[in-house]
Amino acid sequence: MTNEYVPPKVWKWEQPSGGTFASINRPVSGPTHDKDLPTGEHPLQLYSLATPNGQKVTIMLEELLALGHSGAEYDAWLINIGEGDQFSSGFVDVNPNSKIPALFDTKSLTRLFESGSILFYLAEKFGAFLPADPEKRSETMNWLFWLQGSAPYLGGGFGHFYAYAPFKQEYPIDRFSMEVKRQLHVLDEHLADNEYLAGDTYTIADMATFPWYGRMVAGEAYDAGEFLSVHEYENVIRWQKQIAKRPAVQRGLMVNRTSGPLEGQLHERHNASDFDTMTQDKLQG
Repeated sequence: MTNEYVPPKVWKWEQPSGGTFASINRPVSGPTHDKDLPTGEHPLQLYSLATPNGQKVTIMLEELLALGHSGAEYDAWLINIGEGDQFSSGFVDVNPNSKIPALFDTKSLTRLFESGSILFYLAEKFGAFLPADPEKRSETMNWLFWLQGSAPYLGGGFGHFYAYAPFKQEYPIDRFSMEVKRQLHVLDEHLADNEYLAGDTYTIADMATFPWYGRMVAGEAYDAGEFLSVHEYENVIRWQKQIAKRPAVQRGLMVNRTSGPLEGQLHERHNASDFDTMTQDKLQG
């Protein structure tokens, strides 16, 4: 590296730094405009986008419905983060951190933000996907918190510098590639002896990890599968394929999705029938 950056004594935000998300990044919190959030008829109101963090929650909700928990019916409203929807006054009321996903339980008047917190709340509310056995419960929480701490390296670290930064830099790409491969190896070693992250039981830990590391080993993240040699992680690939076959997972991946094939995009979800009638190929056809 020939051009070394010399930090000033005091950092000041003077202009966007460039890159894909420069227009929505800022060093302060709070709303930028007044706008109420819409509310549907179901107890659970989800405000989200089909990023890996958003998909964790829609997968969980669809899995709960597949188990017969009718109280898990939900309205999923699209939050377009590229247009700054997450900075509306209504969204900030639910999530002061202005990140998706955010969930409001109209029955208990509970606001929820941070995807891991939402998964834990729903698991306890419905008594599903979080084992009662102390050992399996602890293992589930171990891996849930592992994911919550690890995913920023994959998304905000590797993904940013490899795919979204205004230009490529060797040092940060090497730094985060090393860490992502270490994390994949952690998963691969564990899944060599375990069907799921908590052993033989499918839990919220799998739902949280699948959209991030499952997507990576499937070659769907940042067009970086070959670069990171993801084929090496055979146990993670086996786990990813097993989860990807679940119908509830397939539905969850579609909700609030705005990219990819039109038949896989369900911008908003208000009823189970929307998967058959309201995908973008139907609406645009």
